[in-house]
Amino acid sequence: MFTLAFPVLTAVVLGEAFGNSPQEDTEHVFRGMGAMDYYLPAYVALAISALGLVSIPVHLAGYRDKGILRRFRASGISAGSLLGAQVGVMIVMSAAGTVLLLAVGYSMYEVRSPASIGGVLLAHLVCVVIFACIRVMLGAVIPSARAAQGVGLFLFLVMMFLARTGPPWKVLGGLMERVGDFLPLTHAAVALQDPWNGLGTNAAELGVMAAFAVATALIALRTFRWD
Repeated sequence: MFTLAFPVLTAVVLGEAFGNSPQEDTEHVFRGMGAMDYYLPAYVALAISALGLVSIPVHLAGYRDKGILRRFRASGISAGSLLGAQVGVMIVMSAAGTVLLLAVGYSMYEVRSPASIGGVLLAHLVCVVIFACIRVMLGAVIPSARAAQGVGLFLFLVMMFLARTGPPWKVLGGLMERVGDFLPLTHAAVALQDPWNGLGTNAAELGVMAAFAVATALIALRTFRWD
């Protein structure tokens, strides 16, 4: 419910607040896009981050507590195979979340269709890999399911508010905007927004996301423990 329903509910609240017409005033700036054309692709990334930061790390930590991960290891399953399985699960779940967001965006706010489906799919896949690695890393190093839930929810809320999926693009300013520049969700949101809204594939953002993906994959595989 948190992964699928929360991004949709929040998108509806923002849609009712801002509509989908480009803002002319300086208070609310959405990179020259309609508000929902800005938020919908960003919330696709947000739904993926919810999977990676909140849902699955709790389950992985719970598996360790119950000895299930030790049984996986005894069965000959490698950490790489487990990470690959997490990517597969996230692709399926994020696709379901994307369909729900599209249904709301098309039916209520006349959100534009992706201008470059290939660019959107590429950014979507890299985003999935990043947060799959983060969730395996969190599940690997956090000692209990309760601790994983607390840490994951804290990280999710920080990213939601500072990665430009909450307040509009130019409202944050100062320190909060600089912190947001270092969050993977910020780059994932922009990498999805650009091909979606006809601005082309953002190679720079994809490069940053690829670096995040490689770094988190290496950390996840090196820190993963079975018990």
